[in-house]
Amino acid sequence: QVQLVESGGDLVQPGGSLRLSCTASGDSRSIAAMAWYRQYPGKQRESVAVLSNGGSTNYADSVEGRFTISRDSTKNALYLQMNSLKPEDTAVYYCNARTLPHGMVYWGKGTLVTVPS
Repeated sequence: QVQLVESGGDLVQPGGSLRLSCTASGDSRSIAAMAWYRQYPGKQRESVAVLSNGGSTNYADSVEGRFTISRDSTKNALYLQMNSLKPEDTAVYYCNARTLPHGMVYWGKGTLVTVPS
């Protein structure tokens, strides 16, 4: 079992920056890939940024060049640095982890980012 707790969500003005954090506990050594998703009201969650165990990253087109995903394994932490924030970035952001060898998927409870228009 892996537990994920997000933090760092806040209200920030357009053009501002924010860093989200996700702390993993439990069987964190089994974690392979980690990712950030976001969800708009009434919509499905969408992938924002993915970090594989090998260190490769993948970003949604809408955040490419503005967001950076990183991981500190010594702290069991995942980060999302968000720059040049836009009103359309307003959403609940979720941390996601996939474990080996069974491919279990875990989610945090989310943190709200608000960028007013």
